[in-house]
Amino acid sequence: MKTLCESLNNMPRSGIRVIMDLAMGMEDVIHMELGEPGFQTPDHIKEAACKAIHDGFTKYTANNGLLSLREAALNKITRDGAEIGIDQIGIAPGSVFALAQAMMAVTNPGDEVLLSDPGWPNYYMQTIAMERTPVFYPLREENGFEPLIEDLEPLITPRTRVMLINTPSNPTGGVYSKETVEKLVEFAKKHDIYIISDEVYDKIVFDGEHHSPLNIDPNGNVISIYGVSKAYAMTGWRVGYYSAPSEVAPQMNKILEPYVSCASAVSQKAAEAALNGPQDCIGTMVEAYRERRDLVLDKLSAEGFEFSRPKGAFYLMANVSKAGMDSYTFAKELLKETGVATAPGLTFGQDSDKFIRFSFCADTEQIREGINRFCAFYKSRV
Repeated sequence: MKTLCESLNNMPRSGIRVIMDLAMGMEDVIHMELGEPGFQTPDHIKEAACKAIHDGFTKYTANNGLLSLREAALNKITRDGAEIGIDQIGIAPGSVFALAQAMMAVTNPGDEVLLSDPGWPNYYMQTIAMERTPVFYPLREENGFEPLIEDLEPLITPRTRVMLINTPSNPTGGVYSKETVEKLVEFAKKHDIYIISDEVYDKIVFDGEHHSPLNIDPNGNVISIYGVSKAYAMTGWRVGYYSAPSEVAPQMNKILEPYVSCASAVSQKAAEAALNGPQDCIGTMVEAYRERRDLVLDKLSAEGFEFSRPKGAFYLMANVSKAGMDSYTFAKELLKETGVATAPGLTFGQDSDKFIRFSFCADTEQIREGINRFCAFYKSRV
């Protein structure tokens, strides 16, 4: 029999999707496993997409996107504090693909990539699929899931090329302090490696504020990845954007042609309306997420759970080790017996098996019912 791609054979599936697939066809499922915003895309964005169709934006665009959208992305990033140029900006068919572009542009097979544990499983999946070597650094719960330089230093080798960071974080809800971000930039410069900074949750912050490494190092070692999916409830539109150093951006742009040509023209016009239009929709959604987070925190606190308080994104990692099950078994049994879908901690890293990740972006009453069912299940197991 003909052989298949070895790197894809070695790439695991996301545990989030495993649980999601198990929930398919089940009745009365409360979905707390997926980071799907519990809102519709705002009307002014949908209207802009309809107008774009009627205006004829149904053709190919430049590989790296419509100039008007790149300018909107540039304006957004510079408003947020980074001094960059339009030549550093590109548009991708989703921020996930922008992450892949960045990885392909600055690494070669066998190069080492520093990934966090816990961390979003797609980072690991991409690293394995590209035949890069993942090297994990811990995010310690007692440190608010922020990285420590003393944990990173021993991991550097001559093959280290990239450190991937994510703040606000999926899955932890951690938001890195300004001091931490400054130290990470200094660390990257010291070792002459790139930071790929996943900032898709940059507008969803409850406590403190988001600090981008791009603001510190706008045209050196930092590649920042952004999207419209989370802040504007546009997950299905598939548009991301990025800022990369001047020597890296052309390489990232080059990757678009052989893989995807360009992002959808209609979706790009929708994203342009999102970035240029009224921003009060973000505040409305963030306040709702804050209320849902606090609902979950209050219930878990009352039940005596251990957790690090999430400061951003819309996730929480709960320690369920006292139930005496690995996280996959726990998540599957919870789904089977209560209809509550959660993400197993092991999918976020080998040292995260004691956790279950909750997403609290769904409807408030669904979250209330889901957390009540979860707590009842947990208490029956400890």
